[in-house]
This record gives sequence, structure tokens and C-alpha cells, in this order.
Amino acid sequence: MAPYDIRLVGDPVLRQPAAEVTEIDARLVRLAGDMITTMYEAPGIGLAAPQVGVQKRMFVYDIHDEQGPHTIVNPVISEARGEWVFEEGCLSVPGLSWDIVRPKEVHLTGLDLDGNEVSFEADELLARMFQHEVDHLDGILLLERLDADQAKEAKRALRDRALATEEDQPRRRLRLPGPA
Repeated sequence: MAPYDIRLVGDPVLRQPAAEVTEIDARLVRLAGDMITTMYEAPGIGLAAPQVGVQKRMFVYDIHDEQGPHTIVNPVISEARGEWVFEEGCLSVPGLSWDIVRPKEVHLTGLDLDGNEVSFEADELLARMFQHEVDHLDGILLLERLDADQAKEAKRALRDRALATEEDQPRRRLRLPGPA
């Protein structure tokens, strides 16, 4: 069982910008490990701390590049170039995905769990995943990246899902106390 439940669209924690990490300690390392387990069980390729209810600027990822899972603390995207349209989903909006326009290449810096500075020139899938996770750290959801038609489709899908969930719940009858 995953150590954390992934917060879903509608949870206010997903709309709040995350705080800078000021200390990399054993608790943060344990958090990263638990987030990696949660990400794998979801399954996904990236997971930001706010998605598990922790307001810290960090995310974990594994794009299955044979280098294993990674953790980035206090990431900053300093450059973005090009344009790439690709299907994108989100663990906080499960089962739905859309073609999203994002920069094709980004330069990202941050820290690893040893406190060492890391720097990436990323393109395509890695660049997209970095942008998606940094969005979470800034309180931005994938839904805010949709065009007008996609946004209508998303609202409809989320409304239908909410209605279906309500119908699956057992109906409760209100029982009033009878005469004494």
C-alpha cells in the first residue's frame, strides 16, 4: 500500500504555492522515498510534494531511463525554448489526459538529496515532466493549461465523474425519532 494518498483536483492544497526547502534532513529523505513508492504504485512518472499534502518545493520522478528514481529539491526552470504538443495527464486528475502545448526544451536547476546542485538541459518528455511538477509547486494544475474547448470537456468529465460517484454511494434514509 502506498504511504500517501494522492490529493485530487478540488483539494485546496493543490492550489497553494509550496514553500522553499530550507534543510535537507532525514525526514525529507524519508519523504522522498515514500513519495517514490506512492508514485510507482499510482503509477506515474513524477509526483510533487503538494500532491501528497506536503507544502515543500520538491518532486520525485522516474522516466524509466535506467538511472532509477530521482528527487529534485527547490527546482527552478530558468529557460524554456520551442513548442511541443503532447498528451499529458496528472495523478491528481486520474484517468483524464489532453494534448497540451508546452516548451519543448527547458533548463532546470535544483538540489539533490545530498544538497548538491543539479542542472539539466531537458527536452521533450523530461522537459514536460519538469514543467508539470514545477507547476504543482507553484499551485498550478494541468487543468489551467487547457485551451477553451479542452476546459469545457474537462469540466464535463469531472462533473460526470462526481455525479457517478454520488450515485455509487448508498442512499441513506433520514430516520426521525418516533413518538415516545
